[in-house]
Amino acid sequence: MLRTLWLGGGFVALFLGGLGAVLPMVPTTPFIILAAACFARGSPRCHRWLREHPRFGQVLREWEDHGAIRRRSKVWATALIALTGLVSAAMVPIAFARIGLATVLGAVLLFIWTRREPPPPADGAPSAAGS
Repeated sequence: MLRTLWLGGGFVALFLGGLGAVLPMVPTTPFIILAAACFARGSPRCHRWLREHPRFGQVLREWEDHGAIRRRSKVWATALIALTGLVSAAMVPIAFARIGLATVLGAVLLFIWTRREPPPPADGAPSAAGS
């Protein structure tokens, strides 16, 4: 029963991550990481498939194996969080809500920028940091 719940949670998170890949202002990476965590507990086969996925696999492996986020991803996340924050602040007329929004987004950025960057490839292969 619990395995089924983990598997279902993984597919829901994967679906939301897929939506994030095509819809603006919907995050992709956190949902993919959540899907991998669920799959690791519910389906080793799905977890392995996600880790080997051509689009999401490397970022996921870097996170799971090293707790690392590429600099390029940090820059993109910062730009999108800033844009989201500015749009949201413009739509919210309450100063207290703006302060709360800025605090939460600032905490998210602090978390992102305090994660280490992945180590260079050990086999001398070119880095996918530009992807």
